[in-house]
Amino acid sequence: MNENTFSLGQIWAQGDSVSHAVAIILIVMSLASWSVILIKAWSLMQLRRMSAGAKQFWHTTSFDEGMAALKPTQADNPFCDLASRSTEAVSHHVNHQNELHGVLNLNDWLTSTMRQSIDDTTGRLQSGLSILASVGSTAPFIGLFGTVWGIYHALIGIGAAGQATLDKVAGPVGESLVMTAGGLAVAIPAVLGYNALVRGNKEILARLKHFAHDLHAFLVTGGKVRKNPATVHPLPARKEAQ
Repeated sequence: MNENTFSLGQIWAQGDSVSHAVAIILIVMSLASWSVILIKAWSLMQLRRMSAGAKQFWHTTSFDEGMAALKPTQADNPFCDLASRSTEAVSHHVNHQNELHGVLNLNDWLTSTMRQSIDDTTGRLQSGLSILASVGSTAPFIGLFGTVWGIYHALIGIGAAGQATLDKVAGPVGESLVMTAGGLAVAIPAVLGYNALVRGNKEILARLKHFAHDLHAFLVTGGKVRKNPATVHPLPARKEAQ
């Protein structure tokens, strides 16, 4: 047995179309999972920076300054989106009392709008995680299938040769086990990445919900929106809609 028996090139050369397909599938799954991990990790880093603006929001002297602290120019800023939707909802409710939603009180209308914004953010955060879950759960079995298929063909070859010595068995079986190792190598980063991203998403959503709670209290009990929805001024109290 030469020293190159277990090289990847030798394994590929000795494999058939099924083992080649298994290897290609594992490579594609690995590329897909790493792409999701890197993209989502970068997105989480950006969202953590955006959440700092939410803390700064309450240290400003006016609502307009608070919106500026949220950095509305940043794309996909969930904190800015929540604040913008909320002020627009309050303005719409105040200026369109004759419409059907006018029968709802401001608290219910604003709560519904905030939930929609948080749900949209949750959907964006969870996008791509199904890929990691699928890769993490199926890659080991795909690798195991490649191993079983390789051992099957190795045993056929050994039977045809009429020899079952250790040196004849170890090589083909060892090559087949590489598929199982490949499946695990693809699945483990996907599972670890999935868990890390889920934990990061929960952290961002917790910060967003905390910001929404404070903003809801401000808009319902301590702020008034003019016809320009971007401007909010404190009021001691709000009159209930007739």
